[in-house]
Amino acid sequence: MSVLLLLQTRGRMTARELAETLEVSVRTIYRDMESLVASGIPLYGEAGPDGGYHLLEGYRTRLTGLTADEARALFLTGLPGAAADLGLGAVAAGTQLKLTAALPPEMRERAEQSRQRIHIDIPGWYQDSEETPWLSAVASAVWNQQQVRIRYERWATPHEVIRTVDPYGVVLKAGRWYLVAGSAQGVRTYRVSRITELEPLAETFTRPAGFDLAAHWREYLATFDARRYHDQAVLRLSPGAVADIGQVLEAAAARAAEDSAAPEPDGWTRVVVPIESAERALPTLLSLGLGAEVVGPPELRERMRATLAGMLARYEGDGPAQE
Repeated sequence: MSVLLLLQTRGRMTARELAETLEVSVRTIYRDMESLVASGIPLYGEAGPDGGYHLLEGYRTRLTGLTADEARALFLTGLPGAAADLGLGAVAAGTQLKLTAALPPEMRERAEQSRQRIHIDIPGWYQDSEETPWLSAVASAVWNQQQVRIRYERWATPHEVIRTVDPYGVVLKAGRWYLVAGSAQGVRTYRVSRITELEPLAETFTRPAGFDLAAHWREYLATFDARRYHDQAVLRLSPGAVADIGQVLEAAAARAAEDSAAPEPDGWTRVVVPIESAERALPTLLSLGLGAEVVGPPELRERMRATLAGMLARYEGDGPAQE
């Protein structure tokens, strides 16, 4: 199948070019070509400096018979959950069926073995998939390069905003869907589950020349923590808390704790970790239990003290009266 797709997309290729691309020997390519011809594939080889292997002109459509939607769904055939989320579940299944039917019998058997032995489950542990009622509409706008007006809930104030955006693409990250879109504020990322309303507009847009969704997302992730963390917390950690820090704090915060670790005479360790705010850091730091003490900033230490005092007061006495 790799040989067929290479010849279909690149045209004429020599045995050596195929061997180098697929990282096999030239002898293996010769054997594969013999097998393909024996399977009825209209494959031709020509000798000479300008020679090489090529498929009969027009064989592309007979190889797969893919429709436009099936071509879009091609990269999702191994991710049925993602395809279903995008409204392409049935299309992706049909695409996979056509590709499987195009394979010679021995390759078809190997493909089925892969399907039976490898399963990709994207969402993380201990979390349910998010409800994304507007995902199909978002995906449709992406395909059609159609502007949309969205009502969006965000963390910052004001918490609810209305934006008119140009949908450039969607990204599936750790089981959550994100929309990358252009707007008057520049290229922004929106969590699809926080879109509460969406209105497709009549206006279309032109994608910026050279915009690469994967490259943009890598750059976005590289600067994500710097944009999110606006403060720092100074903690004292017990030996047990130090050992468990990677299971409690996010990766960036855990790395900062490790880099800043300063042992103290009593066996505890002083660390500095980035936080978004005292309010958002509180639940995570409480989960460290007796193995952690917040040293600063003063606002965070006071919030911890007040929260713990309130919890203690709740448990003092005999508890609520029982009937």
